[in-house]
Amino acid sequence: MRILIVEDERKAAAYLKKGLFENGHVVDAAEDGETGLSLAISGNYDLLILDVMLPKRDGFEILGELRRAGVGTPVLFLTARDAVHDRVRGLDLGADDYLIKPFAFSELLARVRSIVRRGQTRAAEIIQIADLQIDTIRHRATRAGRRLDLTPKEFSLLSLFARRAGEALSRTLIAEQIWDMNFDGGTNVVDVHVRRLRAKVDDPFPEKLIRTVRGVGYAIDDRET
Repeated sequence: MRILIVEDERKAAAYLKKGLFENGHVVDAAEDGETGLSLAISGNYDLLILDVMLPKRDGFEILGELRRAGVGTPVLFLTARDAVHDRVRGLDLGADDYLIKPFAFSELLARVRSIVRRGQTRAAEIIQIADLQIDTIRHRATRAGRRLDLTPKEFSLLSLFARRAGEALSRTLIAEQIWDMNFDGGTNVVDVHVRRLRAKVDDPFPEKLIRTVRGVGYAIDDRET
């Protein structure tokens, strides 16, 4: 298994690299967020181990960029940032696990094995909602057998809705996940992009999947509005 470690503390990175190598993994390492992001996007890794506090780009930024680019590589945060809101943010951004330093290496290995097992199942997954199919690996979406011509942002937005089907997502959460920004109530960027997505996913079809949840935001399911 190929693993990328993004860790700016050299001793910690060397310790992780040695331990993972001794357990049969091929390991690369990056010392800053820019290099880590570049490797993560261009490399074919089975797992990313990210610190949060990194030079140039922090771990949250890296994960946000990866998910917006459609990169679904499993991510384990390994960090001293132990506040509940940090853990929640990491998991909401799409991390698979969050382990606090200091840690036992045996626990890290157990979590790596667990993530990889889940990732292998997820890699073959096609999300199906009514007659909508989303292939998260090939970055394709079809409805009633017709290919949907989506921009990368539209695909990311649709994937976010689909992964949390039936759940009402607030504009704030959508803005954080898709644009990595704090939502400004005075901007309509979320509504504009949802409108454009609806024009492709819903308008040509009799059954509408994307619904407005008044006072909250948006949701996707197969219940007609």
